[in-house]
Amino acid sequence: MPRTIAEETVEQLGGPDSVLARQRRDHAEMDRLMKAYDAQGEGGDREGLLKELVQLVFSHAFAEETVLWPAVRRSVADGEELTSRVEEEHQQINDLVADIERLDPGQPERERKVRQAFALIRQDIRDEEDLVLPRLQEALDTAQLRRLGTLWETVRMSAPTHPHPVIPRRPPGNAVLGVPLSLYDRMRDALGPGRSAATAKKVVGGLVGLLVSIAVAVALRGRRR
Repeated sequence: MPRTIAEETVEQLGGPDSVLARQRRDHAEMDRLMKAYDAQGEGGDREGLLKELVQLVFSHAFAEETVLWPAVRRSVADGEELTSRVEEEHQQINDLVADIERLDPGQPERERKVRQAFALIRQDIRDEEDLVLPRLQEALDTAQLRRLGTLWETVRMSAPTHPHPVIPRRPPGNAVLGVPLSLYDRMRDALGPGRSAATAKKVVGGLVGLLVSIAVAVALRGRRR
């Protein structure tokens, strides 16, 4: 078994369309954004870099929890234990980033939480590349890894891009709630600063609140059956 997928070539991972290669590309981009944020110091576009990182981290994690970790649990003997570990890390990152987004830039408490979030993201990357993904690589052939990669990318491109405490870590709950929250996040990402943006957020927030209520009702009804 390979010690880590970080040391393999793209061909060994199953080609560029493999879910392993896609995961590693996202991880490399997260690392680049965190390093760029650190390099900016107190100047530059730190907030832009942080926003880009948050959008990538949360869409990436949602695709993992919706598509990839269920595949690990189905295919790997200790998949439940492995995925529970990274799901806990995702929840901690979710809570930290939710706090970061409530605090104003420049506050010492905010920067402390940014540092904690960065450390957790780096730990999560190592756990995935060194522990979880090598086990999945053992269990699936190249064709399966590529099919999983296509599905993973489809989900990632339409996933929520910010933390939401109401989203469960596992299907079907995350998939049901992910649709309206993704709509809200992507509209919020597209809005610029200013009073008009704040007004638009209220309108979109009301719509999303209605959609979330409907989604929760559907999910609860399905669980009772």
